[in-house]
Amino acid sequence: MAARLFADAAALDPMFVDAVEAQGEVLDLTGHAELGRAKYAEARQVRSGIRPGAPDRPFVARQRGNFTSEILAYDAVIRSLRKNTLPYIARGNAHLAEGRPRLALADYERALKLKPKQWGVVALKAEALALMGRYSEALEAYDSVLRLRPDDAEALNGRGVVLAALGRVDDANADWRRQLALMADGPAAPRACIALRLADYQTALSCLDAAVAREPRDPYWRLYRLSVRVRLDMPVDDGVEPGLASAWPGPLFDLHGGQLTEAEVLDRADTADRRAEAQFQIAIRAVRVDFAKAERAWRDIVDHAKPALIEYGAARNELARIAA
Repeated sequence: MAARLFADAAALDPMFVDAVEAQGEVLDLTGHAELGRAKYAEARQVRSGIRPGAPDRPFVARQRGNFTSEILAYDAVIRSLRKNTLPYIARGNAHLAEGRPRLALADYERALKLKPKQWGVVALKAEALALMGRYSEALEAYDSVLRLRPDDAEALNGRGVVLAALGRVDDANADWRRQLALMADGPAAPRACIALRLADYQTALSCLDAAVAREPRDPYWRLYRLSVRVRLDMPVDDGVEPGLASAWPGPLFDLHGGQLTEAEVLDRADTADRRAEAQFQIAIRAVRVDFAKAERAWRDIVDHAKPALIEYGAARNELARIAA
C-alpha cells in the first residue's frame, strides 16, 4: 500500500523528489534492490533539474522544490513549542519556497506577534506580500527594514523588485546599484544577475565571463553571456551551442543558432517563467533589426512575468529607455 501511495504522489507531482526516493526505499525493503536503485537515480535526476532562483535574491527566495515533509515536521514542533518563533519562521520559509505566500505570511505574522522586532522576518514578510501582488504593503515593510539596516543587500534586492513592479524604475535601479556596490568583492554570478536587471550589459558581461569560468556547465550563465554579446553587437560564435539539449534552456540556444523559430521556442516554453525567458531572447535578437518586435517582447514580459525574474527588470529598463 505504501508503494502504491508513493507512486500516486509522484504521479501527481513528478518533481516531488521525496516521493520518488520513498519508492526506492520501499523497493529496497521488499527485496527489489535493482528497481530501488533506479528510483534513487530518478530522484537524483529530478533534483538536478530543479534550478534555484537567481543568486542575487534572498536565500529563501532562491529555494525551489517540494517541502511537504519539512512542513509536516514543523507542524509537530509547533504543537509543542507554540511560544517559540523559530518553528513558525522555518515553516513560513518552507511555504514560501513551495510558492504558497499566503501560508508563509500567516506564519511570519505569528512569529512577529511573539517577537515584533525581528527585521529579518519583516523582510521575509515583505517577500511574501510581494509574491501576493500586495506591493504597497511589501514596500512599506522593506522600507522599515532598510531604515535600520541600510546595507542589507538582500532587502535592497527585494525592494528593487517591488519598486520595479510598481513602475518606479529609477528607484528600483538605485537599490540594485547599491546592492551591486555592496557585493563588489562577492561572487560573480549574483553580480551578473543584478547587472542584467539593470540592463547594464557591459558590467554583466565581465561578471558572466567570470561566472562561466567558475561554473562552465551551468547553461544559464552561458545563455546570458550569449544574449549580452548579441545585445552589445559582439561576436557570439563562442557562446552558441546548437542542439545543446532538449531540456530547457536548450531551445533558447537553438533559437540563436537558427535551429528553432521564435514560434517553436514559444511553443516549448511550458511555464510563465520560460515564456518570459523566451521573449527576452527574442527581443535581444530583434532589437537591431526590428525594434518594434523587441519592444513588443519586452512589453509582454512586463505585462505577464513575475517581477522577481531577471528578465522583468531588464525589460523594465529597456522600455524605460525607449520612453526617455
